[in-house]
Amino acid sequence: MNSFYERPILNSPYRAPELHHPLGPNGQPLEGEPRQGRRPSRFIVPVPASRKKASAAQASLDLETYTENALINEIRSYVERWRSLRNPADWGVTAVSQRLLEHWRHHRFVGPRPFFCQVEAVETVIWLTEVAPKRAASKGLLDQIAKANEEANPELFRLALKMATGSGKTTVMAMLIAWQAVNAARKDSKDFSRAFLIVTPGITIKDRLRVLQPSEPDNYYETREIAPPEMLPEIRRAEIVITNYHAFQHRETLALPKVARSFLQGNDPEPLKTTETDAEMLQRACGKLLNYDRVNVINDEAHHCYRHKVGADAEGALTGDDRKEAAENEEAARLWINGIEALDRKLSKGVRAVYDLSATPFFLRGSGYSEGYLFPWVVSDFSLMDAIESGIVKLPRVPVSDNLVGVDTVVYRDLWKHIGKDLPKTAAGAAKLSAFDLPPMLRTGLTTLYSHYAGEFERWERAGIGVPPVFIVVCQNTAISKLVFEWIAGFERGDAEEGERAAFHAGHLELFRNYDDEGRRLPRPRTLLIDSRQIEAGDALDKGFREAAGAEIEQFKRELAAREGAGAAQGEASEAALLREVMNTVGRPGRLGEQIRCVVSVSMLTEGWDTNTVTHILGVRAFGTQLLCEQVVGRGLRRQSYDLNPETGLFDVEYADIMGIPFDFAASPQVATPTKPKPVTRVHAIKERAELEIVFPRVSGYRRDLPSEKLEAVFNEESRLEITPADIGPTSVVMEGIVGAGVTITPQVLERLRPSEISFNLAKHLLYTSFRDEDGFPKQHLFPQIQRLARRWLDEGYLVTKGVPVGAILYQDQLARAAEKIDIACTRASEGRILAVLDPYNPKGSTRHVNFITSKPCWKTGAQPPRSQISHVVLDSDWEEPLAQTLEAHPRVLAYAKNQALGFEIPYLDRGVTRRYLPDFLVRLDDGGDEPLNIVLEVKGIKDESDKAKAQTMRELWIPGVNGLGGFGRWAFAEFRDWTVMDQDFAALVERLMGSSK
Repeated sequence: MNSFYERPILNSPYRAPELHHPLGPNGQPLEGEPRQGRRPSRFIVPVPASRKKASAAQASLDLETYTENALINEIRSYVERWRSLRNPADWGVTAVSQRLLEHWRHHRFVGPRPFFCQVEAVETVIWLTEVAPKRAASKGLLDQIAKANEEANPELFRLALKMATGSGKTTVMAMLIAWQAVNAARKDSKDFSRAFLIVTPGITIKDRLRVLQPSEPDNYYETREIAPPEMLPEIRRAEIVITNYHAFQHRETLALPKVARSFLQGNDPEPLKTTETDAEMLQRACGKLLNYDRVNVINDEAHHCYRHKVGADAEGALTGDDRKEAAENEEAARLWINGIEALDRKLSKGVRAVYDLSATPFFLRGSGYSEGYLFPWVVSDFSLMDAIESGIVKLPRVPVSDNLVGVDTVVYRDLWKHIGKDLPKTAAGAAKLSAFDLPPMLRTGLTTLYSHYAGEFERWERAGIGVPPVFIVVCQNTAISKLVFEWIAGFERGDAEEGERAAFHAGHLELFRNYDDEGRRLPRPRTLLIDSRQIEAGDALDKGFREAAGAEIEQFKRELAAREGAGAAQGEASEAALLREVMNTVGRPGRLGEQIRCVVSVSMLTEGWDTNTVTHILGVRAFGTQLLCEQVVGRGLRRQSYDLNPETGLFDVEYADIMGIPFDFAASPQVATPTKPKPVTRVHAIKERAELEIVFPRVSGYRRDLPSEKLEAVFNEESRLEITPADIGPTSVVMEGIVGAGVTITPQVLERLRPSEISFNLAKHLLYTSFRDEDGFPKQHLFPQIQRLARRWLDEGYLVTKGVPVGAILYQDQLARAAEKIDIACTRASEGRILAVLDPYNPKGSTRHVNFITSKPCWKTGAQPPRSQISHVVLDSDWEEPLAQTLEAHPRVLAYAKNQALGFEIPYLDRGVTRRYLPDFLVRLDDGGDEPLNIVLEVKGIKDESDKAKAQTMRELWIPGVNGLGGFGRWAFAEFRDWTVMDQDFAALVERLMGSSK
């Protein structure tokens, strides 16, 4: 049995893939168990289609082969080794980039956590920008990318990130913007800019990308915690323009009828110029970006943006629909790239870089390249197969057999091949037909896939999901889509005598009907007719499409008027906007598209359509390459649920059933159990509770003011360090052959180390890490004192080795642990002050900035009078709610906040590496002192060495450092060990603090 069908999901979406299914030469899953490691990046090598006849053209699908992409795989190997470096100081990036990488990799996110593929895409760009140019070994890669750009984009430097549909390109854009904007705000460099032009293929995506504007209330930087809170002020200073590529079209500045144009032209040989210049177009499309010397460009769905290959035509002569599609692709691509190149020429230092994001960064038909040829500047790849094996997208299922004899193919695998010649090519041809004239094979296909949909619809209703699953039909042209729409949803003709009804039909598919059995239109249409290209351009609808969808448009207008007032849907141009709104909100409760069950579309729907309730797709159009298949199938791949299975730690399998699309992929008759989506909660600071604001310092480090050069140390229980084989590996190994005696080997060289040798190396490490002057040079004259303290730490038994030789202390990470403990003991004994070092860019934080969305359980704060400025406490475990109740009930508590998305972090050292620790709660308490006491509260059960380092840093460095600094009030730290008695522990803590404040 093929393991792919039994267990398609192998990997966690949050870690690098560790297993992969074997694939054949055409990308098909093979029999056999999953293989260890990550699949190399492989891409399609397209074979030009024969133009002799349709069947030969379709056969080109089977001729496509896969080959490994050497450039992507080499870059991936470099990035993997770079990512594995434990110490951030070794990464070779700016402090801002280091902070962001740590945040994305390790932060405890409240809402959606970035997938591994999202982090990897941004890591690749950061590595290529900040690390690769400094290293001789990797400079050759940059030369390859530059050469590819020189050939295809001579005026631009482009980097393309290939990410499967549904894997979250919008999040990657937000991460790129945060990285560039904060670096540019803190450091003037050619590598960074805080100005961004985001270009999309249509208005739908343009509208959806508003979440990238920091001024939007639901922006990703805050609601998805893309950036740490201390960086938000710099991100708010970014200049971001989001536009669709149509804005690069030079518009008419003087509208003239033909006669007037001819009169003004006169005998002048130069044509009359009545369109915008480049400068005028850029001023309109890019606005304030023209005030910057360099700008970053981000292309969404970047496969629409390229320049035709000079002097090349890899596809030969095209005819019919192929030629029309190629011309449309060519016009859009030329307009898109011309706009970016015009911006590059206009700016004093040009476009800094172009970041292309696409699931299919391939050249389209009409480009001069073979259709489906990969952009040679692609540097990162997370393929559809990778996304399926990580559970990030649905698993597409396609037909693999049928009961039609005498045919050597599966009919519903490539439906167009069997019915295309019987369907109309133009509106005039469609006018001669009615919905009842659809080819029988198409009607059977619709009915068959609908029957499976009906079962899924019933399962969703039983599961209590408030919105229906969605069935989409992708048609070749508007003539076909009109007939299919009427056959599915019903129709009525208005050419009967007055008072009579003519040619009414309720529709063949009951769940998709827009009429009831009596011929009355339903209050809410269930089926939607969409022409993506018309909708996306932003122009008024043409007459033909307006008439085809007229009844549904009027119905949506009435619903919109009922929801938002009579003036909400007026005017001809607003009809396109109205349909766009319906399409964008399919499956979203409380919106116009909430109850849409079926979408009949031309032009594949829009890329970026983020509906996650699509379960069935039927293709009624020609498909020339796997590229086109993947683009259409991608409309149905977004998952409905993003909750991990608690038993496996992986996503559960979800399916999208595909017919009529010759997509070389998988089939399996399993049924997916729908998951009721978790409700989301907006957690935010409440303006009316401003008096409950808690302001806290953002500490980036600590420094010690020594009044003298005499060093002392006070060791206590927290100074103890225990080393076991779990820390350094086995220290006793039995070796045996097939015959003869065995032998046990141990690291004897470590056993022979003398205490003086150990104390010398420990003191040396301490000197170089903790005792440097203002210029960074080690204070060599302190070495004898430091060695004396190191020897005392050893002699007094604070080093405990269990099952390992004492010399194991000289391992680099164990030296770092010991040095941290001795350094803090010196701080404890010194008469000098510890001072906290504040973040120079954002020295203080506040609860008033909290604003994020989470699907985690939440407890609403609601004491009377209120005690928390924040609307909810996010419940990560069982103890948060009882502690919040304790804090709300205690009369001495003035204010409190759960430390979630506050940006309140404590820097500490763990084995020599700086890490950040997030305590659980902040509490402002009336302890009887002159001013309130701020308490950092932590609930911790069993403590490991890392937990001890956190607590020790809080007590010995952070608390005295912040109190010594002044300006932030008084601070204290407390730990609770047992959540079941937190109310008693808190009451005892208050009593103790009140006693000490008297």
